[in-house]
Amino acid sequence: MCEQQQRQQSEFNRRNKHKEGRMKLEDSKKLEIVDLSGMSLDSLPNPFLNLASICKLDLSNNNLQTIPESLTARLLNVMLLDVHSNQLKCLPNSIGCLSKLKILNVSGNLLLQLPSTIENCRSLQELNANFNKLRQLPDTMGFELLNLRKLSVNSNNLAFLPHSTSHLTKLRVLDARLNCLRSLPEDLENLINLQILNVSQNFQYLETLPYSVGLLMSLVELDVSYNKIAALPDSIGCLKKLQKLSVEGNPLVSPPREVMEQGLLMVKQYMCDNINGRTSYQKKSWLGTLAKCGSFSVNRSNREDGYIMPPSPMPSYKAIDGVASPRYFNMGFFSPKRLFSPKSYFSK
Repeated sequence: MCEQQQRQQSEFNRRNKHKEGRMKLEDSKKLEIVDLSGMSLDSLPNPFLNLASICKLDLSNNNLQTIPESLTARLLNVMLLDVHSNQLKCLPNSIGCLSKLKILNVSGNLLLQLPSTIENCRSLQELNANFNKLRQLPDTMGFELLNLRKLSVNSNNLAFLPHSTSHLTKLRVLDARLNCLRSLPEDLENLINLQILNVSQNFQYLETLPYSVGLLMSLVELDVSYNKIAALPDSIGCLKKLQKLSVEGNPLVSPPREVMEQGLLMVKQYMCDNINGRTSYQKKSWLGTLAKCGSFSVNRSNREDGYIMPPSPMPSYKAIDGVASPRYFNMGFFSPKRLFSPKSYFSK
Protein backbone atom coordinates (compact mmCIF):
# COMPACT_ATOMS: atom_id res chain seq x y z
CA MET A 1 0.00 0.00 0.00
CA CYS A 2 2.83 2.34 0.93
CA GLU A 3 4.57 1.43 -2.30
CA GLN A 4 1.43 2.38 -4.26
CA GLN A 5 1.23 5.73 -2.47
CA GLN A 6 4.87 6.36 -3.24
CA ARG A 7 4.24 5.64 -6.90
CA GLN A 8 1.29 8.03 -6.90
CA GLN A 9 3.35 10.70 -5.16
CA SER A 10 6.17 10.18 -7.65
CA GLU A 11 3.75 10.41 -10.57
CA PHE A 12 2.21 13.52 -9.04
CA ASN A 13 5.64 15.17 -8.70
CA ARG A 14 6.52 14.24 -12.25
CA ARG A 15 3.24 15.57 -13.64
CA ASN A 16 3.52 18.70 -11.55
CA LYS A 17 7.02 19.47 -12.82
CA HIS A 18 5.91 18.76 -16.36
CA LYS A 19 3.04 21.20 -16.00
CA GLU A 20 5.06 23.98 -14.40
CA GLY A 21 6.01 25.28 -17.83
CA ARG A 22 2.34 25.29 -18.83
CA MET A 23 0.98 27.07 -15.79
CA LYS A 24 -0.93 30.06 -17.09
CA LEU A 25 -0.91 33.44 -15.42
CA GLU A 26 -4.01 35.60 -15.45
CA ASP A 27 -3.65 39.34 -15.13
CA SER A 28 -1.68 40.68 -12.20
CA LYS A 29 -3.09 38.13 -9.77
CA LYS A 30 -1.03 35.34 -11.38
CA LEU A 31 -3.71 32.72 -10.79
CA GLU A 32 -2.81 29.20 -11.87
CA ILE A 33 -4.62 26.52 -13.83
CA VAL A 34 -3.93 23.10 -12.31
CA ASP A 35 -4.80 19.89 -14.17
CA LEU A 36 -4.48 16.67 -12.17
CA SER A 37 -7.03 14.69 -14.16
CA GLY A 38 -6.62 11.04 -15.11
CA MET A 39 -3.82 10.27 -12.63
CA SER A 40 -5.61 7.39 -10.78
CA LEU A 41 -5.35 9.37 -7.54
CA ASP A 42 -6.96 7.80 -4.47
CA SER A 43 -6.18 10.85 -2.38
CA LEU A 44 -4.69 14.28 -2.89
CA PRO A 45 -1.02 14.81 -1.99
CA ASN A 46 -0.64 17.07 1.01
CA PRO A 47 0.55 19.71 0.86
CA PHE A 48 0.38 20.63 -2.82
CA LEU A 49 0.90 24.03 -4.33
CA ASN A 50 -0.41 27.32 -3.05
CA LEU A 51 -4.15 26.66 -3.05
CA ALA A 52 -5.06 30.33 -2.92
CA SER A 53 -3.31 30.88 -6.25
CA ILE A 54 -5.49 28.40 -8.17
CA CYS A 55 -8.29 29.70 -10.39
CA LYS A 56 -9.07 26.43 -12.21
CA LEU A 57 -8.65 22.99 -10.66
CA ASP A 58 -9.31 19.78 -12.59
CA LEU A 59 -9.38 16.59 -10.48
CA SER A 60 -11.58 14.60 -12.86
CA ASN A 61 -11.17 10.94 -13.85
CA ASN A 62 -9.47 9.78 -10.66
CA ASN A 63 -10.46 7.46 -7.81
CA LEU A 64 -11.12 10.12 -5.17
CA GLN A 65 -13.64 9.14 -2.51
CA THR A 66 -13.41 12.35 -0.48
CA ILE A 67 -12.15 15.88 -0.82
CA PRO A 68 -10.67 17.28 2.41
CA GLU A 69 -12.60 20.11 4.03
CA SER A 70 -9.37 22.00 4.66
CA LEU A 71 -8.37 21.82 1.02
CA THR A 72 -11.63 23.21 -0.31
CA ALA A 73 -11.69 26.00 2.25
CA ARG A 74 -8.37 27.33 0.94
CA LEU A 75 -9.43 27.50 -2.72
CA LEU A 76 -10.36 31.12 -2.23
CA ASN A 77 -9.90 32.19 -5.86
CA VAL A 78 -11.04 29.10 -7.71
CA MET A 79 -13.57 29.81 -10.47
CA LEU A 80 -13.77 26.35 -12.02
CA LEU A 81 -13.76 23.11 -10.05
CA ASP A 82 -14.05 19.85 -11.99
CA VAL A 83 -14.26 16.58 -10.01
CA HIS A 84 -16.34 14.54 -12.43
CA SER A 85 -15.85 10.78 -12.78
CA ASN A 86 -14.57 9.96 -9.30
CA GLN A 87 -16.02 7.93 -6.42
CA LEU A 88 -17.27 10.84 -4.30
CA LYS A 89 -20.17 10.05 -1.97
CA CYS A 90 -20.40 13.57 -0.59
CA LEU A 91 -18.98 17.04 -1.11
CA PRO A 92 -17.28 18.98 1.69
CA ASN A 93 -19.40 21.58 3.48
CA SER A 94 -16.56 24.01 3.01
CA ILE A 95 -17.52 24.25 -0.66
CA GLY A 96 -19.65 27.15 0.53
CA CYS A 97 -16.41 29.13 0.98
CA LEU A 98 -15.88 29.27 -2.79
CA SER A 99 -17.43 32.68 -3.29
CA LYS A 100 -15.82 33.12 -6.73
CA LEU A 101 -16.77 29.70 -8.10
CA LYS A 102 -18.56 29.97 -11.47
CA ILE A 103 -18.49 26.42 -12.84
CA LEU A 104 -18.87 23.25 -10.75
CA ASN A 105 -18.81 19.79 -12.35
CA VAL A 106 -19.51 16.90 -9.98
CA SER A 107 -21.09 14.53 -12.52
CA GLY A 108 -20.36 10.82 -12.61
CA ASN A 109 -19.99 10.28 -8.86
CA LEU A 110 -22.00 8.59 -6.11
CA LEU A 111 -23.54 11.67 -4.52
CA LEU A 112 -26.79 11.21 -2.62
CA GLN A 113 -27.21 14.92 -1.98
CA LEU A 114 -25.54 18.28 -2.37
CA PRO A 115 -24.51 20.18 0.77
CA SER A 116 -26.84 23.03 1.68
CA THR A 117 -23.80 25.30 1.89
CA ILE A 118 -23.60 25.25 -1.90
CA GLU A 119 -26.11 28.09 -1.89
CA ASN A 120 -23.30 30.33 -0.60
CA CYS A 121 -21.54 29.97 -3.97
CA ARG A 122 -23.41 33.02 -5.22
CA SER A 123 -21.21 33.49 -8.29
CA LEU A 124 -22.08 30.02 -9.59
CA GLN A 125 -23.25 30.07 -13.22
CA GLU A 126 -23.14 26.40 -14.18
CA LEU A 127 -23.82 23.33 -12.04
CA ASN A 128 -23.42 19.86 -13.55
CA ALA A 129 -24.49 17.04 -11.23
CA ASN A 130 -25.49 14.48 -13.86
CA PHE A 131 -25.10 10.73 -13.28
CA ASN A 132 -25.21 10.61 -9.50
CA LYS A 133 -27.70 9.20 -7.00
CA LEU A 134 -29.27 12.49 -5.93
CA ARG A 135 -32.63 12.10 -4.21
CA GLN A 136 -33.18 15.79 -3.61
CA LEU A 137 -31.65 19.21 -4.12
CA PRO A 138 -31.18 21.79 -1.35
CA ASP A 139 -34.58 23.39 -0.67
CA THR A 140 -33.39 26.99 -0.70
CA MET A 141 -30.72 26.86 -3.41
CA GLY A 142 -32.90 28.81 -5.83
CA PHE A 143 -33.15 31.76 -3.44
CA GLU A 144 -29.38 32.25 -3.37
CA LEU A 145 -27.90 31.01 -6.66
CA LEU A 146 -29.31 33.94 -8.58
CA ASN A 147 -26.53 33.91 -11.19
CA LEU A 148 -27.08 30.28 -12.19
CA ARG A 149 -27.53 29.92 -15.94
CA LYS A 150 -27.34 26.17 -16.44
CA LEU A 151 -28.59 23.44 -14.10
CA SER A 152 -27.98 19.85 -15.21
CA VAL A 153 -29.21 17.10 -12.88
CA ASN A 154 -30.13 14.37 -15.34
CA SER A 155 -29.74 10.66 -14.55
CA ASN A 156 -30.44 10.85 -10.82
CA ASN A 157 -33.26 9.76 -8.49
CA LEU A 158 -34.99 13.11 -8.05
CA ALA A 159 -38.71 12.96 -7.30
CA PHE A 160 -39.18 16.74 -7.15
CA LEU A 161 -37.37 19.94 -7.94
CA PRO A 162 -37.32 22.42 -5.03
CA HIS A 163 -39.93 25.18 -5.23
CA SER A 164 -37.11 27.71 -5.02
CA THR A 165 -36.09 26.62 -8.53
CA SER A 166 -38.59 29.13 -9.88
CA HIS A 167 -36.46 31.95 -8.44
CA LEU A 168 -33.52 31.20 -10.74
CA THR A 169 -34.42 34.10 -12.99
CA LYS A 170 -31.17 33.97 -15.01
CA LEU A 171 -31.49 30.25 -15.74
CA ARG A 172 -31.28 29.40 -19.44
CA VAL A 173 -31.00 25.61 -19.43
CA LEU A 174 -32.74 23.17 -17.09
CA ASP A 175 -31.99 19.50 -17.75
CA ALA A 176 -33.78 17.09 -15.41
CA ARG A 177 -34.34 14.12 -17.69
CA LEU A 178 -33.93 10.50 -16.57
CA ASN A 179 -35.15 11.02 -13.01
CA CYS A 180 -38.26 10.04 -11.08
CA LEU A 181 -39.97 13.42 -11.26
CA ARG A 182 -43.60 13.38 -10.23
CA SER A 183 -44.28 17.06 -10.82
CA LEU A 184 -42.68 20.41 -11.60
CA PRO A 185 -42.89 23.62 -9.54
CA GLU A 186 -46.12 25.50 -10.22
CA ASP A 187 -44.67 29.00 -10.67
CA LEU A 188 -42.21 28.39 -13.48
CA GLU A 189 -43.24 31.62 -15.18
CA ASN A 190 -40.59 33.42 -13.12
CA LEU A 191 -37.88 31.73 -15.22
CA ILE A 192 -38.01 34.54 -17.72
CA ASN A 193 -34.72 33.62 -19.44
CA LEU A 194 -35.22 29.86 -19.68
CA GLN A 195 -34.61 28.69 -23.25
CA ILE A 196 -34.29 24.90 -22.91
CA LEU A 197 -36.37 22.70 -20.62
CA ASN A 198 -35.84 18.94 -20.71
CA VAL A 199 -37.86 16.74 -18.35
CA SER A 200 -38.03 13.72 -20.64
CA GLN A 201 -37.74 10.07 -19.65
CA ASN A 202 -39.27 10.27 -16.21
CA PHE A 203 -41.42 7.45 -17.57
CA GLN A 204 -44.31 6.35 -15.32
CA TYR A 205 -43.83 9.16 -12.81
CA LEU A 206 -44.52 12.46 -14.59
CA GLU A 207 -48.20 12.66 -15.55
CA THR A 208 -48.91 16.38 -15.83
CA LEU A 209 -47.24 19.68 -16.63
CA PRO A 210 -48.10 22.89 -14.78
CA TYR A 211 -49.94 25.61 -16.67
CA SER A 212 -46.96 27.89 -16.04
CA VAL A 213 -44.89 25.95 -18.61
CA GLY A 214 -46.75 27.91 -21.27
CA LEU A 215 -45.69 31.19 -19.65
CA LEU A 216 -41.97 30.64 -20.23
CA MET A 217 -41.78 33.37 -22.81
CA SER A 218 -38.11 32.76 -23.76
CA LEU A 219 -38.53 29.01 -24.23
CA VAL A 220 -37.11 27.66 -27.50
CA GLU A 221 -36.96 23.90 -26.82
CA LEU A 222 -39.31 21.79 -24.71
CA ASP A 223 -38.74 18.04 -24.34
CA VAL A 224 -41.32 16.08 -22.35
CA SER A 225 -40.98 12.80 -24.24
CA TYR A 226 -41.39 9.38 -22.64
CA ASN A 227 -43.52 10.29 -19.67
CA LYS A 228 -47.17 9.55 -18.80
CA ILE A 229 -48.58 12.89 -19.91
CA ALA A 230 -52.09 12.61 -21.31
CA ALA A 231 -52.72 16.31 -21.99
CA LEU A 232 -50.46 19.26 -22.64
CA PRO A 233 -51.52 22.53 -21.00
CA ASP A 234 -53.27 24.86 -23.44
CA SER A 235 -50.89 27.63 -22.38
CA ILE A 236 -48.22 26.10 -24.63
CA GLY A 237 -50.03 27.84 -27.46
CA CYS A 238 -48.67 31.12 -26.04
CA LEU A 239 -45.00 30.14 -26.50
CA LYS A 240 -44.15 32.40 -29.43
CA LYS A 241 -40.42 31.52 -29.44
CA LEU A 242 -40.90 27.76 -29.21
CA GLN A 243 -39.17 26.01 -32.11
CA LYS A 244 -38.91 22.42 -30.91
CA LEU A 245 -41.48 20.34 -29.04
CA SER A 246 -40.82 16.66 -28.28
CA VAL A 247 -43.74 14.65 -26.93
CA GLU A 248 -43.21 11.11 -28.27
CA GLY A 249 -43.69 8.25 -25.86
CA ASN A 250 -46.65 9.81 -24.04
CA PRO A 251 -50.30 8.62 -24.01
CA LEU A 252 -51.44 11.99 -25.37
CA VAL A 253 -55.12 12.66 -25.80
CA SER A 254 -54.87 16.43 -26.09
CA PRO A 255 -53.79 17.60 -28.58
CA PRO A 256 -55.09 14.66 -30.60
CA ARG A 257 -52.73 12.69 -32.76
CA GLU A 258 -54.12 14.21 -35.94
CA VAL A 259 -53.06 17.66 -34.74
CA MET A 260 -49.61 16.55 -33.62
CA GLU A 261 -48.94 15.05 -37.02
CA GLN A 262 -49.44 18.45 -38.65
CA GLY A 263 -46.52 20.03 -36.82
CA LEU A 264 -45.77 22.59 -34.15
CA LEU A 265 -47.63 25.49 -35.75
CA MET A 266 -50.88 23.54 -35.83
CA VAL A 267 -50.35 22.38 -32.24
CA LYS A 268 -49.92 25.97 -31.06
CA GLN A 269 -52.95 27.09 -33.06
CA TYR A 270 -55.05 24.28 -31.62
CA MET A 271 -54.12 25.26 -28.08
CA CYS A 272 -54.68 28.96 -28.69
CA ASP A 273 -58.15 28.12 -29.96
CA ASN A 274 -58.81 26.12 -26.80
CA ILE A 275 -57.80 29.08 -24.67
CA ASN A 276 -60.09 31.38 -26.64
CA GLY A 277 -62.96 28.91 -26.48
CA ARG A 278 -63.19 28.18 -30.17
CA THR A 279 -62.46 25.15 -32.30
CA SER A 280 -61.01 25.72 -35.74
CA TYR A 281 -59.49 22.28 -36.17
CA GLN A 282 -61.24 19.71 -38.31
CA LYS A 283 -60.08 16.23 -39.08
CA LYS A 284 -58.55 15.89 -42.51
CA SER A 285 -60.78 14.09 -44.98
CA TRP A 286 -59.69 11.20 -47.15
CA LEU A 287 -59.66 13.70 -50.03
CA GLY A 288 -56.89 15.73 -48.38
CA THR A 289 -54.98 12.56 -47.54
CA LEU A 290 -55.05 11.42 -51.16
CA ALA A 291 -53.90 14.85 -52.29
CA LYS A 292 -51.00 14.74 -49.85
CA CYS A 293 -49.99 11.34 -51.20
CA GLY A 294 -49.97 12.71 -54.74
CA SER A 295 -52.95 10.71 -55.98
CA PHE A 296 -54.31 13.87 -57.58
CA SER A 297 -53.71 17.59 -57.38
CA VAL A 298 -55.60 20.07 -55.23
CA ASN A 299 -55.52 23.84 -55.61
CA ARG A 300 -54.17 25.23 -52.34
CA SER A 301 -53.86 28.83 -53.45
CA ASN A 302 -55.94 29.94 -50.45
CA ARG A 303 -53.20 29.06 -47.96
CA GLU A 304 -52.36 31.89 -45.60
CA ASP A 305 -48.67 31.84 -46.47
CA GLY A 306 -49.45 32.33 -50.16
CA TYR A 307 -47.79 29.09 -51.20
CA ILE A 308 -49.45 27.35 -54.15
CA MET A 309 -49.08 23.61 -54.37
CA PRO A 310 -48.02 22.62 -57.90
CA PRO A 311 -50.12 19.94 -59.58
CA SER A 312 -48.83 16.44 -59.07
CA PRO A 313 -47.28 14.86 -62.17
CA MET A 314 -49.33 12.16 -63.82
CA PRO A 315 -47.79 8.82 -62.85
CA SER A 316 -47.08 6.13 -65.39
CA TYR A 317 -49.71 3.40 -65.04
CA LYS A 318 -49.38 -0.19 -66.08
CA ALA A 319 -52.31 -2.36 -66.89
CA ILE A 320 -53.17 -4.82 -64.17
CA ASP A 321 -54.34 -7.90 -65.97
CA GLY A 322 -57.54 -9.32 -64.60
CA VAL A 323 -58.59 -6.22 -62.63
CA ALA A 324 -58.31 -3.33 -65.09
CA SER A 325 -59.90 -5.37 -67.85
CA PRO A 326 -63.07 -3.70 -69.30
CA ARG A 327 -65.10 -6.82 -68.65
CA TYR A 328 -64.95 -6.09 -64.93
CA PHE A 329 -66.33 -2.55 -65.08
CA ASN A 330 -69.93 -3.70 -65.07
CA MET A 331 -69.35 -5.77 -61.95
CA GLY A 332 -69.04 -2.77 -59.68
CA PHE A 333 -65.42 -3.27 -58.70
CA PHE A 334 -64.68 0.43 -59.00
CA SER A 335 -67.73 1.86 -57.35
CA PRO A 336 -67.06 4.39 -54.52
CA LYS A 337 -68.94 2.16 -52.12
CA ARG A 338 -66.53 -0.69 -52.68
CA LEU A 339 -63.37 1.44 -52.89
CA PHE A 340 -63.87 3.15 -49.54
CA SER A 341 -65.60 0.39 -47.65
CA PRO A 342 -63.69 -1.06 -44.68
CA LYS A 343 -64.18 -4.48 -46.17
CA SER A 344 -61.62 -5.54 -48.74
CA TYR A 345 -63.22 -7.01 -51.84
CA PHE A 346 -59.91 -7.84 -53.42
CA SER A 347 -58.94 -10.26 -50.69
CA LYS A 348 -61.52 -12.81 -51.71
